This record gives sequence, C-alpha cells and structure tokens, in this order.
Amino acid sequence: MHLRHLSLTDFRSYPHAEVDLAPGVTVLLGRNGQGKTNLVEAAGYVATLGSHRVAQDGPLVRAGADSAIVRATVVHQGHESLVELEIVPGRANKARLNRSPMTRQRDVLGTLRSVLFAPEDLALVKGDPSERRRFLDDLLVARQPRWSAVRADYDKALRQRGALLKQASHLWRAPSRAGRSGGSGRSGPQLTAGQTLEEARAGALATLEVFDEQLAQIGAALLYARLRLLRDLRPYLQEAYRTISDSETPAQVTYRSSLAPGSAEATAVEAGEVPEQEQLRTAILSSIEAVRTQEQERGVCLVGPHRDDLLVTLGDLPAKGYASHGESWSLALGLRLAGFHLLRHDLGTDPVLVLDDVFAELDSGRRERLAELVADCEQVLVTAAVHEDVPDRLLGAQGQVLDVTLGEVVRRA
Repeated sequence: MHLRHLSLTDFRSYPHAEVDLAPGVTVLLGRNGQGKTNLVEAAGYVATLGSHRVAQDGPLVRAGADSAIVRATVVHQGHESLVELEIVPGRANKARLNRSPMTRQRDVLGTLRSVLFAPEDLALVKGDPSERRRFLDDLLVARQPRWSAVRADYDKALRQRGALLKQASHLWRAPSRAGRSGGSGRSGPQLTAGQTLEEARAGALATLEVFDEQLAQIGAALLYARLRLLRDLRPYLQEAYRTISDSETPAQVTYRSSLAPGSAEATAVEAGEVPEQEQLRTAILSSIEAVRTQEQERGVCLVGPHRDDLLVTLGDLPAKGYASHGESWSLALGLRLAGFHLLRHDLGTDPVLVLDDVFAELDSGRRERLAELVADCEQVLVTAAVHEDVPDRLLGAQGQVLDVTLGEVVRRA
C-alpha cells in the first residue's frame, strides 16, 4: 500500500498543493515552519480522519478559508482508489470514495492505512492515560475499521449517561426530608407536580440503570477488542524496543482497567488474559454498582474503557517517571513500530509509515537501528530539517527528496 498523489486545498498553510509520491523512502526536507508536517498530517488525516497534532478540525482549515479539501490517490495491490475529504468546521465533514459520496465520513476508513510517529508520541510514555487509550483505539480501527462505529457508539452512550448523572445529581444531594413539589424551597430540586423526592430519585435511578446496561454492553465489546489487540501487540513491542534501544531490558505493557479492584475479571486483565465479552459486561455492571454512590455525588461516570490506562514498564519499573529520555523515545518508537508490524501481519501488506521529525531526536546508534528496521517498508515518508539528520541508507536508489519551502514542494534532482 502506498500514496501515489496528495492534493491539498486550504489545508493548514497550503492554499493549494499537488505532491507526487512513490514507493520507497521520500524525505520532505525544509527548515522548521515551511509546511513539512502539514503534508504528513494531511496523509494521516486520510487514514484516521483525525490529526496527531490537534483534537479539533478547526485549525486544519487555512486562516480565512471556509473549508479545506484533502485528496489522496492510494495504490493497494495494483488497484488505485481516490479519497476526497472536505473539512468544514462547525458542520459535518464530507467524504467521497472514487468520486462517489459516502453516507458517513468513516466509510472511507481502511482505504489508506498508516502508522505515524511524531515528537508528540513521547506522551505515549510520559503523558496522560487518554494518549495511551487513543493509541490503542486508533490502532484498533486501523486493524478493523468497523471499530470506529463502536467507539462512536460508546462515546454517545457515555455522554448520555454522564448528562443524566449531572442532571440528577441534585436529587441525590438534596436532604431526604424534602417533601412533594414546592416543599423543598427555591434552591432545592425541581420536582414535577405532586412528586416526592423519593419518587424522583427512583425514576432517575431506573433511567440510569438503562444507561448502565447500554454502557456495559458497548464498553465490554470495546474492552474485549482492546485486550485482544494488546495481547497480539506485546511480542512486537518487545522485539522493536530491543532492536531500537540495543538493550536486553524487557519492555512490557499491562492493561489497567477501571473494573472493581480484586474482582476476578480485573485480576485476569492485569495478568494479560482476555475474559469473554459477556464476563466483561457483567463485571462492568458490578463495578458500576460498587461506585454508584460516588457517581451520584460527583455526577461523572467512573467505570468503563474511558477510565482505563496502559502501564508501560521497563524491567520491573514503570517507564513514566523512571525511563531516561532516550529510553522513552525508544519505547514510544517501539509502540508505533509494533503497531506497524501487527498491521503488516494482519493485512498482508505494509501500511504507510510516517516518521515526522524523528531522526533529529535520536542519537546516532538509534538512528541507524531505526533506519535498518524501516528500510524494507513499502513506503516511508520522512520529514527532516536538515539532510544530515536522515541516515544515508534510507536514501538508496529508490529514495527521493522533496524540498519544502514556504508551502512549495519541489522534487530534488
């Protein structure tokens, strides 16, 4: 799989750009601020419908423009596909595949698969749990695009349940002596005519239990998929980290769920096992019940995949707080390369590998070992500020250099 052509209109700093690409290694070379990362960000957007730099689409549209358009011609097993995406802040984005409009933007997922590593990926080791959850879920969707719909369904159920908890929190905080409507004062809970506080609480609880079941059902599916993914990813991580770091210290990842501590399912998950989906659904419901009072008091959902984390360790120590800067880089690279090799194994073809400003952050040994690891990939896109940052072995007979200057992209002879 590779990108043959990338076309941008009003994307980031580009009023317009047409970039021809080829299999092998392509180096986008230029000083900082010239637009190199904007190009690979656009390629990543085609693959994931998201940016590795910002959470919202607004900044992707060039200042003063109403929308941005990204077009990508993708070659897979000799067949070409054209993906067209229109990014419209504040409105629904549009997607076309081979010039046919798609009902949902996510229907184009899977046309291009990519793995992108950027300096922001240090957050996989040093950052918040949300970064590690996103890593797992993005890889899950790259592996099987149908999980995009499951993620969307889970986010919707989470929002609905969270809104109910927040709306009903005043009912649980109100003094139990509050009587029927009108008897609790202006600052008390607003009850319907003739309704007691106990009746209002019972109604809210009944509605909440419906959302409990919905969250547990979808959450169990997502949790099950994450656990299977992590089980398959571990051996690739260990090998990638060992090669990049040239160290025999084992790298490991452990899933930390929000299930009730000490429960059979929580213990199994932490041991690297994958309980059945129905077991996970029941465990989520039991865990929700165990924190019911806390959720009612705080008005937030405390159990589910949205509260989970990955523990990344080197030897017996957590990487966060203990790993050196070089070790952290090697771990983050190892996680991305593990994802690449897992996709290569599953798909029978290489996803596009993007290395955004990576080599400048590595010492000479890690540079050479990384270059050796990626030299046989079908297509590698590399951004660099200076030519010296890129190992010579990556610019062999098939390598090409594109000079990027203030939004102009020119192939070097």
